[in-house]
Amino acid sequence: MKKVLILSASTGQGHNQAADSLNVAFKKRGFETSRRDFLEGSSKLLLALFVGSYEVSAMNFPEMYGLFYKLTNNPTINTLSTIPFYLVRKRVFNMIKEENPDLIVTTHPLSICLISGLKRMGVKVPFISIVTDFKAHYTYVSKSTDLYITGSKFTKNWLIKKGINEDKIYPLGIPIKEDFFLRDPNIDDIKQDGYFNVLLMSGSMGLRNISFVLEELLKNPNKLRITVICGNNKELKNNLDHHLSENYKDKKLHILGFSNDIVSFMEYSDVLISKPGGLTVTESVAKNLPLIIPFSIPGQESENTEFLTSNGLALSVDKISDINTLINDLIENPSKLSEIKFRIKALSDTYSIEKIIDLSEKLIK
Repeated sequence: MKKVLILSASTGQGHNQAADSLNVAFKKRGFETSRRDFLEGSSKLLLALFVGSYEVSAMNFPEMYGLFYKLTNNPTINTLSTIPFYLVRKRVFNMIKEENPDLIVTTHPLSICLISGLKRMGVKVPFISIVTDFKAHYTYVSKSTDLYITGSKFTKNWLIKKGINEDKIYPLGIPIKEDFFLRDPNIDDIKQDGYFNVLLMSGSMGLRNISFVLEELLKNPNKLRITVICGNNKELKNNLDHHLSENYKDKKLHILGFSNDIVSFMEYSDVLISKPGGLTVTESVAKNLPLIIPFSIPGQESENTEFLTSNGLALSVDKISDINTLINDLIENPSKLSEIKFRIKALSDTYSIEKIIDLSEKLIK
């Protein structure tokens, strides 16, 4: 039985979700797997720097986070990363000796400089990098990477421009749960009640901007069924719950915290309003669900927005106050929704976690 070591880290849940989906897929194909956090055992200072600072800056100081992202998005970042990760590299080396895998798969870019350094030191285990956004940060770029899995040809072309051999790059989609590709044949009959179904998601951190979006949607003159998922932010959910006691004309409102049933909510919805994290985008594409982007964290999410909107795969608004104008236009012109669905269906047809496993088997052989 071949063994796969899957490495991730908890700076945003997208990396972990991709790792979990791969873990399930590899096991189904008969692989032995080990899913590890490459930062485990690190000092509190390092964890605060790379995990805690991400959550704090992304939620509370997004412009500062965006500036840091931009400043580090250059070829020198991989050399500089070896300094704070010197001790981490030793632990990852011991982790590889302990697990003795036939293949390493990483879903977090910061692990790439670690594995690349170890390969230069003699570690011969092949490894695959999963790019979890639609434009790769420079931390992904390493000629020691044996294969890249990307979310689109756009990402592939970007990596090629940075010197990566195109034969190493496969645009097979960011790994997500298989359930997102399933369809409910009865969904059209269930939805025939005259309401336009809006799914409003804040991401795992529950960004507070979602409250402003909801307030605008409640002013919309059309019949809307609005489902709000607040993620792990209990404070946000409590703040939004007061809307449930008020009577809004032609509105059906559901406010939820963290949910494991995103698949069903997406299946039932006509549009998704969310920030454009790589995993959320991929899930909505797999569900053939048009995405409206009212805000994004500067950095990878703003780059995702640029890719999606420039290719007609999503819509965005410059101001949250414009959200109803966009919703009304889609309700009055359903052909516009159909056009977006046509384009995202073409993208989702390229996704295949099974082909990722096939490539993994070939790489091991």
